[in-house]
Amino acid sequence: MTRTRNTAQLQQLSTKQIQNAPEGDHTDGGGLLLRVRDASAGWVLRYTATSGRRREMGLGIARRDSAAQAGASVKLAREMAHGAREALQRGVDPIDERDMERAAAREVDQAKKVTAARERMTLARAARSYHELVKEPMLTPKHGAQWIASLEHHVPEALWHAPIDSITPPALLAALTGVRALADSTVKVPETLLRVRQRLDAVFEDAMFHGRCATNPAAAIKRKMQEANGSRKRGQFAALPYREAPAFMIALREQIGLAARCLELAALTAARTGEVIEATWSEFDLEAGVWTVPAERMKGREIHTVHLSARALEIVKTLPQVDAVFLFPTPAAGKNQPLSNMAMLTVLDRMGMRERTTVHGLCRATFSTWANETAAARPDVIEACLAHQEGNKIRAAYNRAQFAGERAALLDAWAEYLSKLPVSNVVQIARAA
Repeated sequence: MTRTRNTAQLQQLSTKQIQNAPEGDHTDGGGLLLRVRDASAGWVLRYTATSGRRREMGLGIARRDSAAQAGASVKLAREMAHGAREALQRGVDPIDERDMERAAAREVDQAKKVTAARERMTLARAARSYHELVKEPMLTPKHGAQWIASLEHHVPEALWHAPIDSITPPALLAALTGVRALADSTVKVPETLLRVRQRLDAVFEDAMFHGRCATNPAAAIKRKMQEANGSRKRGQFAALPYREAPAFMIALREQIGLAARCLELAALTAARTGEVIEATWSEFDLEAGVWTVPAERMKGREIHTVHLSARALEIVKTLPQVDAVFLFPTPAAGKNQPLSNMAMLTVLDRMGMRERTTVHGLCRATFSTWANETAAARPDVIEACLAHQEGNKIRAAYNRAQFAGERAALLDAWAEYLSKLPVSNVVQIARAA
């Protein structure tokens, strides 16, 4: 049974009484109690709040194993009780005051943890985390490796390993391009660095979403990098005028080597560079005359079926297989790898055409311009041949299902156009020595 020993005197309990106190409440005066329950003992302050409510405030464990412990324990309890009484005199409830202090302390501690976490979260760690969780599942192994490697190779070490929350737009701009280079209107920012900025933009956006940084310096420097490149627009590739394409294709046929056949097939199928150089034999149905590019190798992450015109099918059938996985394997001995993405550029260089067109421009922009300007097919069919993503998912599914015949007819018409050489459109193209 709980017993309370009342007294009007303060600091009544001696160390011996504290040590030997039986179960119950034992007053030390002024509302301070020694509360003993079974094998435990603690200090409690009983008081009346300014609201008139009776409350009890715990002041900690009562140590009683020795006289020294008992003395130190009651001394601390009396000091805490005195502080609580002072709070009451100020019109403040000591329990409420303590709760607010604890909450403030927790906020300070949490802020320190957040700061420490931000300092540990470098740009490198944030980029690799984003790459692992977001980009790797979306890209092919080769393109995934190129994505992160472009950042590792082009972001200076000091910035790469700096806390992501500490990176400012001026620092990032200077690191990627150099302020002096931007000040010189004749200096163009390489396409690679524009792509690096775009990838860093995605990294910083992801970091902001997860509370790892408050701003996106990669987005802030976008305009400055564009201004340095003058009027050149992102996504524009030099492309051969389609009226000159037949002459070029006639000359290309005379070029020898896998890279030349790779470029010719890419032009006939309006394919992207990566799609054609990484094409494998398993993707081709020569009887049906169809090339099926798997979703993981497509930019839009959807399967793309390509009709093979008579000339395209002829190219594939004449390629040597020799147990190769890829249609266009690298000539390096003992390596079952596809051609380098520079191989087709080398062909253009050899033909003296590299200044006039890119591979992408020749194979896709030239085809698109011809198809649209000559009304060779409906716009939707042209876009389907180019494997451009349709924003409306239902419409996209319908297009893929319905356009097979029209797409085949369009690519056959393109191959036929490329095989003819109008006299008025003859252009001079360098031949291999």
